[in-house]
Amino acid sequence: MVLIPVISKLNGKRVVLASASPRRLEILTNIGLQFEVVPSWFKETLDKTLFKAPYEYAVETAKQKALEVAQRMPLKHLKTPDIVIGADTVVTVDGVILEKPIDKQDAYQMLSRLSGKEHSVFTGVAILLCNEREGELTVDFYEETKVKFAELSEEMLWEYINSGEPMDKAGGYGIQALGGMLVEYVHGDFLNVVGFPLNHFCKQLSAIYIKPSESPTHKIKGEDSAVSAASRTSEQDMVGPSYTKSNNEGLPHNIVDLLDGFKASKTLFTACRLKVFDVLRASEGLRVKVAAERIGASVTGTERLLDAAVSLGLLHKLGQGENTEHASQFLVTDSPLSLHGYILHCNNVVWPLFTHLESAVREGTNQQERAFGKKTGYLFQDGYFKKDEVEMQFLNAMHSTAKVTGRAVATAFDLSGFKTACDVGGCTGAMAYEFIIAHPGLSVIVFDLPTVIEMRSHFLPGEQNDSVSFVAGDFFKDDLPKADLYILARILHDCSDEKVDELLSKLSKACTTGCAVLLAETVLDEAKTRASRAYMQSLNMLVQTEGRERSSAQYKQLLESHGFSRMRVCHTGNFLDAILAYKQ
Repeated sequence: MVLIPVISKLNGKRVVLASASPRRLEILTNIGLQFEVVPSWFKETLDKTLFKAPYEYAVETAKQKALEVAQRMPLKHLKTPDIVIGADTVVTVDGVILEKPIDKQDAYQMLSRLSGKEHSVFTGVAILLCNEREGELTVDFYEETKVKFAELSEEMLWEYINSGEPMDKAGGYGIQALGGMLVEYVHGDFLNVVGFPLNHFCKQLSAIYIKPSESPTHKIKGEDSAVSAASRTSEQDMVGPSYTKSNNEGLPHNIVDLLDGFKASKTLFTACRLKVFDVLRASEGLRVKVAAERIGASVTGTERLLDAAVSLGLLHKLGQGENTEHASQFLVTDSPLSLHGYILHCNNVVWPLFTHLESAVREGTNQQERAFGKKTGYLFQDGYFKKDEVEMQFLNAMHSTAKVTGRAVATAFDLSGFKTACDVGGCTGAMAYEFIIAHPGLSVIVFDLPTVIEMRSHFLPGEQNDSVSFVAGDFFKDDLPKADLYILARILHDCSDEKVDELLSKLSKACTTGCAVLLAETVLDEAKTRASRAYMQSLNMLVQTEGRERSSAQYKQLLESHGFSRMRVCHTGNFLDAILAYKQ
């Protein structure tokens, strides 16, 4: 089967992988497919008892993942995909689907059940074609691979479990890594066990996009009616959005989306600054005139702002205004997961800096002096912020993003082996509280500058917990509190390379063998196939600080140079990814 003609048919299309799995990302990247990653928000709560066979459950879950992303992207990302790929992998033994283990004991039960037995790995895949003349067309299929485990001793079981690898894997093992030592044989597609049946996927693409005269493969085993219909559709009908037809004549929607992107951002910023979502939350369906009076704006301006917010999916009921579920959850100021503080920070700090992006690119330096009239290093040093509204606004921004991303970071890895943690530069403690909720046996010390610690009372949760404590100090100048685990969330990316080396050297000296560091940062994908947000964040660091974002390979090299090994990366699909590495 020739892959290049298949892949070339997708050139110019917006292809989206609705999965945060680094394994699927790597498999598709390796064949030269150009795509972006938008992890699905679909909650995998389908009732397994309603499906006659495990593969039916996997296929339906894959469909729902793809549909959720296809429906969300035009509203939330201001992009309309051409193709969305959803996938779900399940491990079954004795007819029972094994999920990801919830803790070490659960992993032990799963692996014990697989010991000495043959089991099946099913991956369901859905290819959602979003720009067909008749609407959306879904092509779905599944692949089954048989895997046989060797008889596993108690020692081998626990050695593997304690490596931490089983905790984010269906069935409790990863065949492409340490889990491969447990496997006696594989019958079928190896990559299907890793997480994506590449061969079957390419055959399906061939059936959709290559006419019979172009491909020696006319019939595909297990081809369903949707694929058959797709293969009979002419190539012109399947090309994608209108601007790629007729020799690329027409409107280039992807470019227009980018041209209008700043307008959408400023619409969100303005609505938040005027507290539109608070006003509408208090009185849903409010008339425009009354809404204008409450936000202190003109009727004409308010009406157009509300109309624009409706078009962006932030409000319902054009002309009246009613918060959407996400607006109520993330944009109302006093919502537990409100991003209001971060949005104001983007408007007041990030927006002015990005107006000097061209200068930043030409010079390779941050634009603090051009935007604000003075240079700065770390934000709370050198007197850059005073104890006033600006400082509180920054703390609000950090607090709101920590609340939203904290749980994803805290649950990225099994941390049950750690008893004490130090959240270095932990700001308001929002991240620390998420860690103790996720790991009840853990106690966390928040270590940050005295200026920050003094203001923590404004952000403490209603029900405080003795498992979180606060210590004032400068992590570059003062000794770090003793701990088994050191958490650094959005710290390294703010620092120059010299400061990063200085801080990691300090951490390395503070750690004993078996201690670990957990970094929460935006991890760049070297193949540049993940969602563009990571690369926008990389530009943000260029205009704002002396720091930078890094790829997983760069973090690995950096951590190993300071004595940390066994690095693991979890792409959370949230603001921050998570990296865990142990002191040698």
